[in-house]
Amino acid sequence: MSVSQFPQNTILEDESILLRPLRETDVENLLEISLNEPETWEYSLVRANGKENLENYIQIALKAKENKTEFPFIVFDKKSGKYAGSTRFYDINLEFKTLQLGYTWYGKDFRGTRLNKRCKFLLLQFAFETLGMERVEFRADNNNQRSIAAMKSIGCTVEGVMRNHMPTFGSDVRRDSIILSILRNEWFDSVKENLKNKL
Repeated sequence: MSVSQFPQNTILEDESILLRPLRETDVENLLEISLNEPETWEYSLVRANGKENLENYIQIALKAKENKTEFPFIVFDKKSGKYAGSTRFYDINLEFKTLQLGYTWYGKDFRGTRLNKRCKFLLLQFAFETLGMERVEFRADNNNQRSIAAMKSIGCTVEGVMRNHMPTFGSDVRRDSIILSILRNEWFDSVKENLKNKL
C-alpha cells in the first residue's frame, strides 16, 4: 500500500464511539471545549484554545492530510451525543510500515473514562490489522504524566527519552520527549486482548 492509497474516508466505530475524518466545519463541534477548557493544550506546541486557534489547528491538520502525512479524526461519544475531542495518525510511512498516534485531546468530561481506551483500540486495530503496520509510536512531553500514564495503560512500552527534543509554547525552555511504542507481534500476542478487557 502506497501513501496515495491510504483510505481517505476511514470511519472507525463501536457501540460507544465513532471516529470520522476531521472536517473544516468541525470548528463548531469542538468550539465549546476550545473556549472553556484552555488547559487541554497545556503541553501542545499548536494550541486549539479559542475559536481562531481552533480554526488554525484544524487547517494545519487538514493540510497535513492533503499531503498524506497525517490523518486526523474527530471523536464522537454516542452515549452523550457529544463530540469529545480529536486524535490522529501522523508521520505515516506505509513503505516502512510505521506511523505515530497522537495529537490526542478530549474535553474534561471524557478524560479518565473508557473513551480513550476505546479510541486507541479502534485505531490500533486499524493500524495493525487493516494497514499492516509493524510499529505504532507514541510521544509526549516527559512532564505530561497524565498522558504518559494513559499510554502505559493501553500497553505501550517505554523506549526512552529524547532530551531537549522540541520547543515549548511561548517559552525558551525546550522539552524532553518520551518515546513509547507497540509492535505488531505485541498487539497480537497480548496488547489487543488486555486492552479489550479494559473496555
